[in-house]
Amino acid sequence: MKAFNRILALTVKELLTILKDKRSRFVLIVPPLLQLFVFGYAASFDLNDIAVAVYNEDRSAPSRELIAHITGSPHFNLRATIDSDQAIAPLIDNRDVLLVVHIGPHFSQRLKDGRQAPVQLILDGRNSNTALLALGYLRSIVTDFNQSWTRQQGLPELPAVLQMRAWFNQSLLSRWFIVPGIVALLTLVVTITVTGLSVAREREAGTFDQLLVTPMRPVEILIGKSLPGIIIGMIEGSFILLMAVFWFEVPLRGSLPALYLGMFLFLLSAVGIGLMISSLAVTQQQGILGAFLFLVPSVILSGFATPIANMPALVQQLTYLNPLRYFLRILRGVFLEGNDYRLLVDQYWPMAVIGVVTLALAAWLFRHRMV
Repeated sequence: MKAFNRILALTVKELLTILKDKRSRFVLIVPPLLQLFVFGYAASFDLNDIAVAVYNEDRSAPSRELIAHITGSPHFNLRATIDSDQAIAPLIDNRDVLLVVHIGPHFSQRLKDGRQAPVQLILDGRNSNTALLALGYLRSIVTDFNQSWTRQQGLPELPAVLQMRAWFNQSLLSRWFIVPGIVALLTLVVTITVTGLSVAREREAGTFDQLLVTPMRPVEILIGKSLPGIIIGMIEGSFILLMAVFWFEVPLRGSLPALYLGMFLFLLSAVGIGLMISSLAVTQQQGILGAFLFLVPSVILSGFATPIANMPALVQQLTYLNPLRYFLRILRGVFLEGNDYRLLVDQYWPMAVIGVVTLALAAWLFRHRMV
């Protein structure tokens, strides 16, 4: 009972220290909110306003119909209609448009003769990812035009037609993929920041030595330092979850308790890493630097933006040490796939192992510092 009271007293003291400091309150509230909105709205793989120019030498009904298909799409915005080859290069060079659609003078005649009617696309390849996405949209539009043309002319249907059906994200909205990842990312940032500065703040203020001469054992100090990070992480994570569901309208299809079990295990591992960083840091500046050195590789190796399968084999092995990798799979599995406990066991136990190992190392570092 005495040990519980000592742990509770240290936990309350840690929480009050964080909440009474204006700068700490600012760090806990304002940056996560700003990052949530920036990532939620700005970080998107969708292209909805692609600047396009049209060079139509045919000027027939079929060519105008194809152009209508393109300009009527929500992805494209017609910026210029040109009438010469010389006008193409300045538009691309000056970034006025991303692509130019060039329809040759014999387009409609070739269609009527049943021959292939090429359409030339001139793309700005400086941003290859954007160019490939735009090319994919245009391929879909041309396929729709081909099917519409064959029906109008009473021609037989194309022998092979691609019919797409997306599971889990029917509209292929990138926000549904990104926003659940933001829950994990911001929760990790807040938790690592809070715990990474915990012991370093004590050393800088000169109160760490006073803590060592109290009746508290190292394990009690460890628990008392861990609980504030877990509590704050749970509150921050819950708030961001609510924003994801009710503001960004990402469907939550799976088990909420299963998600919270994953969040607890994730916070346990994050707190362990944060306390290791904090126990090694002498000043708060070193603590912040240590947190930064961990956070950047953690995000890159998590699969937040780029698939882990595309990474080199050695790097893929390193991702197994990253708790963010597992929590991202839990979040996206619960949000989009409707997963429950049974389907997430393989993601739970690695975070539990990381949490136990890092907390044990943090406890050893506490004892080492006491000697």
